[in-house]
Amino acid sequence: MAIYEYKAIMKSGRSTRGVIDADSPATARRKLREQGLFPTEIVEAKGDKVSAVAAVEASPGESRRRQLSFGRVSVRDIAMMTRQFAVLLHAGMPLVEALGATLAQTSKPRLKKALYDIRDKVKGGSSLADALARHPKVFSSLYSNMVGAGEAGGALEQVLFRLADILEHQAKLKSRIISTLMYPMFMALFAVGVIIFMMLVIVPRITLIFEKQKQELPGVTKVLIGVSRFIGDYWWILLLAAAGLFFLWRIWVVTQAGRMRWDRIKLKAPVYGGLQIKLITARFARTLGTMLESGLPMMQAMDVVRTVVDNRVIEEALAEVKAGVRRGKDLAQPLRESGLFPPMLIHMVDLGQRSGEMEGMLLKVADTYDEDVRLAMDAMVSLMEPVIIVIMGLFVGFLVFSILLPILNMSRQL
Repeated sequence: MAIYEYKAIMKSGRSTRGVIDADSPATARRKLREQGLFPTEIVEAKGDKVSAVAAVEASPGESRRRQLSFGRVSVRDIAMMTRQFAVLLHAGMPLVEALGATLAQTSKPRLKKALYDIRDKVKGGSSLADALARHPKVFSSLYSNMVGAGEAGGALEQVLFRLADILEHQAKLKSRIISTLMYPMFMALFAVGVIIFMMLVIVPRITLIFEKQKQELPGVTKVLIGVSRFIGDYWWILLLAAAGLFFLWRIWVVTQAGRMRWDRIKLKAPVYGGLQIKLITARFARTLGTMLESGLPMMQAMDVVRTVVDNRVIEEALAEVKAGVRRGKDLAQPLRESGLFPPMLIHMVDLGQRSGEMEGMLLKVADTYDEDVRLAMDAMVSLMEPVIIVIMGLFVGFLVFSILLPILNMSRQL
């Protein structure tokens, strides 16, 4: 059964597009007409790419919104789909039927297209893990490897429930971090906006009064006027310089040496570096613990864990850790030798190895560091607010002093 991308007209007269599976274009047209759609174009989907035909819409606004959302599948979407799929399997539904039912409940076009292909591959005799691995932009290596372990161990439902928990936890953590940083970011942008407005609008108008008086101005006032004129005359140079620096940084950071250097800088940065270590440790511990709990061998689990830490320095350290484990060392020893991981993780891993409860210990470490990240974020935000207020107050104080000082001098002369 093939997958077709279609463009059709609804009964209301509006254009729509989507994907549908059918044995032939004629069957696809019949299915669409049964759904109340009148197809105008049908094109067979090839691979993971979306044809230009399927992206065309009669309504430009709707087309743009759908094109922007077509390629985006969030972690929350994958988590919801995974839980629905696990519930269907747990209820006793066969694998292919469960995939079809999950597909019917999915609204994201890219995810739906991937599920069509996965269902067809499973129908053709492929394993679910191999079918998932064909869509790495939708399903990560962690996802496909854990599903493979679940299939091999006969515990696919339990693995899917664990995956759903992991993905939901990741989505909640990301949402919490964004919501926590939203207020201080708004305050910082507002402060910058106020400063720019005062320098470009307020200061030039006030300085006209001083210029008419033709008197010698204090040094601080001259500095304020000079900065205001420089920003007003050369703002485009400042914007170009900022954009150029950002562009050069992007070129540098995509190189292997640049990315390694940048990741090392992030780990050593004050405050942020400690937060980064905690985030990576929590991600490492939760992923490794869940994969071991799902039945993956240590070596295979270590390969997958390296792909989720998102830091080249840590990735290289984990490669050394894996090599040490392969040589017969306990996991705790190469982790300690790397010098990058917190002592608590190492002690808990050592305790888990001796007690035979490695998976549980890793998950406890992950919960602990997730809570530490939350507390650190709250503390950082609490610190950022007064810092922004103090910086804003210092600027306003400098501005008022620079304006009042020549006024006081004029009043003395009068």
